[in-house]
Amino acid sequence: MRTLSSDRVMAGLLLVLLPMPAVFAALGEPFLTVVLTRALIFAIAALSLDLILGFGAMVSFGHAAYLGIGAYAAGILAANGITGLEWQVPAALAAAGIFALVTGAISLRTRGVHFIMITLAFGQMAYFLMSSLSAFGGDDGMTLAARSTLFGAEPFNGTLRFFYTVLALLAALWLGLRAVTRSRFGRVLAGTRENEIRMQAIGFSPFAYRLTAYALSGMIAALAGVLLANHAAFVSPSYMGWARSGEMIAMVVLGGMGTLTGPVLGALAFILSEEALARFTTHWRLPFGAAVVLAVLFTRGGLLGALKGRGRE
Repeated sequence: MRTLSSDRVMAGLLLVLLPMPAVFAALGEPFLTVVLTRALIFAIAALSLDLILGFGAMVSFGHAAYLGIGAYAAGILAANGITGLEWQVPAALAAAGIFALVTGAISLRTRGVHFIMITLAFGQMAYFLMSSLSAFGGDDGMTLAARSTLFGAEPFNGTLRFFYTVLALLAALWLGLRAVTRSRFGRVLAGTRENEIRMQAIGFSPFAYRLTAYALSGMIAALAGVLLANHAAFVSPSYMGWARSGEMIAMVVLGGMGTLTGPVLGALAFILSEEALARFTTHWRLPFGAAVVLAVLFTRGGLLGALKGRGRE
């Protein structure tokens, strides 16, 4: 029987998402569009992590630091009267890129659990640094002075406009990363995941490819941070915490690593399930955690693998 490809699943998902704001409005639950927008922002963050986790086998427990860097770039510039995305996004990308290159050059000298621990350490360093800076609110965070604009336009003004802006950006980033992972760069990165010594033997430098992917991943996560700051109208060191990094890893694993579409599914399932269960009980974390464990154990290849399996029936 004909199988469902990752591309087909993503195309179908986008078609399902397009009319959802109208569906929520018809159901008398327009607030769900706000929740769905937040889920799409985390889908972008999970997509960035999948580049290094799924394709490069780099398990980073400090990836949320880049989310926070992007959020603070938007927050700090907005506090100083600079609200244009044409300034905020380059600043966020530059800050995240520099941080990723410096910390990645050190972290990538290690492997396995040592890599996990050193990325965790760098992430917590960023967290405690922002927590200690009272000029930017410290532990209490800071309120976004104004939502970002783009050459005078207001892409985040209004729930519907915000939703479709984020959805379009997610689709564009998915297509961009799809091209990257299918290029020579992506094939070499995947090759280093499978057999680093063999890649060295045929003339490639795994370190350079890994570091480039690590920096690119951090920059995309920083872009998600800019969106998150605008969505919440608030910036907090909690965006950088190790628990947030763990949630992002869970999204990637839940959806299906190394697929690009899987992390999008995982992020949507994670955030929407969290919201749904919280409506029924204050102890929602218990059934939610159990559901995630069961999904990982019994769906081969994550949620995307389960969908592909049904496509073969």
